[in-house]
Amino acid sequence: MAQLTASRLTEPTGEPAPPLALDMVQPLKVSGHLMSLPAGLFCIVNEPGPGKNGLPGIRISPPPQGSADIEIAGFRPDGWLAANGDAALVRISRGPAQILVTIYQSPNESEAPKLQVRQLIGGTELRPAETQVQTTPPAATPAQNTKMDVMAHIQSRGDVGARFGDWLGVPGSGNWIEGFAIAVPEGIEPRDFSYQAVLGRGWLSPWVEAGQYCGSRGMALPLLGLRVRLQREAALAFELSCSATFTDGSAAGPVGSDETCEGVKLAPLEAIQVTLTRRHAAALKSGRPKR
Repeated sequence: MAQLTASRLTEPTGEPAPPLALDMVQPLKVSGHLMSLPAGLFCIVNEPGPGKNGLPGIRISPPPQGSADIEIAGFRPDGWLAANGDAALVRISRGPAQILVTIYQSPNESEAPKLQVRQLIGGTELRPAETQVQTTPPAATPAQNTKMDVMAHIQSRGDVGARFGDWLGVPGSGNWIEGFAIAVPEGIEPRDFSYQAVLGRGWLSPWVEAGQYCGSRGMALPLLGLRVRLQREAALAFELSCSATFTDGSAAGPVGSDETCEGVKLAPLEAIQVTLTRRHAAALKSGRPKR
């Protein structure tokens, strides 16, 4: 096992700098596990725990020999699953297949992390990316100087944008939404405008702030709904509603802030409409709206 030791740095003058303090390097307890999964779509969550600095932290990866049957998409760009509810999606196109789960813990941490694994979609329900057929013509590309409020990555179409109040996606097209992002609206702090993706019955992705991408891209993994909320000053100054259609022909909404917009049968999300309007000044005097 490799071992880190304190050493000296060299200053620009060529003179040796004081030695590094031994407490600058903190050892961690690391363990690896191979998890076997059948074909399908899974959500793996590192449940919140009493640890510090996000530990125990988890990384999900293919095994050392690799596998073309495994696709992994985290909701954080750095790939970590910290102990605060971070999650990752795992798609097994042909199973069973093994994934590598590596756990990083503090040396004095004895309790194992609370790792939750839930199957969202069975393997037979996932259409491989190479068999997707475009059923509607792509929308016209907006002019580069047109600001889009909502962006979505749509099956067979790629990235598509829309303004608040307009539909994003084509109802009846059968093309599902794999992920979306909402730009930071003018006059709202990013932390006061956040959203989640519905991954299964009672199962949602972690919250992400306005301007961040939520979902997968290029993995043929459908979202099953969304939830958008306003908080603090944004909830006082603006009113929000969401509507959606799904690939089984059903629709949901409009629903308000912090309400889940999903179909009764949890069919893949096909089109969304996010409406954001400023409250009338007179209404603001009546008090802070309910959350």
